[in-house]
Amino acid sequence: MNSPSVLLGVAGGIAAYKSAELLRRLTETGHSVRVLPTASALEFVGAATFEALSGKPVHTGVFADVPSVPHVKLGQEADLVVVAPATADLMARAASGRADDLLTASLLTARCPVLFAPAMHTEMWEHPATRANVALLRSRGVVVMEPASGRLTGKDTGPGRLPDPAEIAEVARLLLERADALPQDLAGRRVVVSAGGTREALDPVRFLGNRSSGRQGYALARVAAQRCAAVTLVAAHTADLGDPAAVDVVRVGSALEMRDAMRAAGKGADAVVMAAAVADFRPVAAAGHKIKKDGSEPAPLALALNPDILAELVAAREPGQVVVGFAAETGDSSGGPLHHGRAKLARKGCDLLVVNAVGDGQAFEVADNAGWLLGADGSETELAIGSKALLASRVWDAVASRLA
Repeated sequence: MNSPSVLLGVAGGIAAYKSAELLRRLTETGHSVRVLPTASALEFVGAATFEALSGKPVHTGVFADVPSVPHVKLGQEADLVVVAPATADLMARAASGRADDLLTASLLTARCPVLFAPAMHTEMWEHPATRANVALLRSRGVVVMEPASGRLTGKDTGPGRLPDPAEIAEVARLLLERADALPQDLAGRRVVVSAGGTREALDPVRFLGNRSSGRQGYALARVAAQRCAAVTLVAAHTADLGDPAAVDVVRVGSALEMRDAMRAAGKGADAVVMAAAVADFRPVAAAGHKIKKDGSEPAPLALALNPDILAELVAAREPGQVVVGFAAETGDSSGGPLHHGRAKLARKGCDLLVVNAVGDGQAFEVADNAGWLLGADGSETELAIGSKALLASRVWDAVASRLA
C-alpha cells in the first residue's frame, strides 16, 4: 500500500517555523510529504530545512522542473493539501483563484481534501475581508481550521495563533480517513464535552483513579470546534494534551467537581457529551496528611458512592438538548460489551451511547478507538477502528442529525 501523498504549503508568517514540526510529524507517521513554501516563507525557514525533513526538493515558482509540469501534477496526485501557516494574504489569493506561485497553482488543481491552518494577528483574522475569504473557501469545501488563542508576535495575545502542530496533524489524519468529516453543521450550536479521569483523594499524595487519558474527549471537543460549534471542555486528569484550538477549557479534579462544572456548563447547551471516566466511588474521608506505612495492616478503606453525572444530566436536560454517554465495557458470563451497553442505555436514558470494549490495549491510553453507537430510537451503528477523531466525527454526525 502506497503512503498517502501530502502537499504541505507554508505561507510567509512567523509561525512558519512550526511547519517544520508539522512536517516531522507527518513524515514520521508514514506520509510522503512535498513542501511548497511561498517565497516569503523562505525568509523565515530555509529550503534546506524542508528538504532535509521531507527528502524532496523545494521550489516556489512554476518554472522549476518545467518538463514534469509540477504546478499541475502535484495537485492532481495529492491525497491531501495542508497549508500551515495560512496567512491572510495566502487565503485571499486562494479565494480569488490566483496561481502566481507553485503553492497557489497546486491548490487550483487539487481535487483532494484541502486544510488551511490560519495564523495571523487578531485584527487580521477578524477583519471583514478575511472573514469573507474564509467563508468563501469553506463554501467551496476547503476546511479552514479555527485558530487558537494565545500569544502572538510581540506582546499581543488573542485569537489568530496557529493551532499546535500535533492538532493540525490529527485533523490531517482525520481528513485522510474521511474527507467529509468536518462540515459546518454545528455552526451556531453550543456543546459541552467532558474528558479524562477523575481522581478521588485518599490523602495529599494518593488517590483513586482510572486509566483514562482524555484523548477521546479532547478529540470530541476538537472536532466539534472545527465543525464550527462553540465548545466548552470540562477536563479532569488527562495525559499531556494541549488545549484544542477555539475551545474553552474548564479544569476539574474529582467527580464532585466534575458534576458541578457539567451542571453549570450544560445549562442552555444544545448537546452534552459525557466522555469522561468518572470514578464510581470516593473515600468517605481523605486524610489531611500522608498516610504512613508503619508495618501494620492498613485500615479498611470506607467508600462512598459518587453521583451518576450522566443520569443527572439526562434528568435535567432541556427541551431539544441531546445528551450523549460513553460506556467502557468488558465481557463477562452474562454477555459481551455490546450487551452491557444496551442495558446501560436503557438505564441512563440518554439519546446516544458510545460503547467501547476495553482491556487488552483497547480504548484507554491509545490513539485509536472502535465500538458501537447506540441510539435511544433503537439504532445501532458499528464504529470501525480508526483515530479517535474519526470516532468523534461519527458521534457528531448523529448529534447534528438529531439537532436538525
